[in-house]
Amino acid sequence: MIGALDAPMEALRTLLAGKPARIAREPGAPRKPREGTKQEQVLAMLRRPEGATVAQIAEATGWAQHTVRGFFAGLKKKGHAVEVLERIRQVGPNREGARGSYTVYHLSA
Repeated sequence: MIGALDAPMEALRTLLAGKPARIAREPGAPRKPREGTKQEQVLAMLRRPEGATVAQIAEATGWAQHTVRGFFAGLKKKGHAVEVLERIRQVGPNREGARGSYTVYHLSA
């Protein structure tokens, strides 16, 4: 029975030997995010001069708004400063009320 596995195992070893080795990064060096991910898309939106709102990011990524705010909390833990550029309050006569209020966020350099 063991002899029956010799040929498939050798084929697997040959296949794996052809793979290029992963390049290790320096210890302590920041990780480079993969390109084209939703996280990278959010970071690009936050780096724009005009910033972005939670609603804009949620629409662009398909995330729920609470997920976007959670992502902001994760950025803060990683040492990124998410700043508030502007708070728009829609309160008073002829306004939409709390639903029309929003905040514009920006990722500081």
